[in-house]
Amino acid sequence: MANHKSAIKRIKQNEKKRAHNKYYAKTTRNAVKQLRDLTDKATAAELLPKVSSMLDKLAKINVIHNNKASNLKSSLTKHVNAL
Repeated sequence: MANHKSAIKRIKQNEKKRAHNKYYAKTTRNAVKQLRDLTDKATAAELLPKVSSMLDKLAKINVIHNNKASNLKSSLTKHVNAL
């Protein structure tokens, strides 16, 4: 266990940030899965900008890598266009 005040504070900060990142990453993963499962083009086209925005925000705050966000957005767009 940490012996310094600053180390204890850093552990608390890291835990809080980890929980925050985990929540938003999981929410986005669920939205991506929900979009992939859709078969109706109208609802999928409506949901695509929201999911893309979520991915961009995660990439912006370094929860996921920029390239991963781009790859996901590309594959989701292809999926929606193929419907």
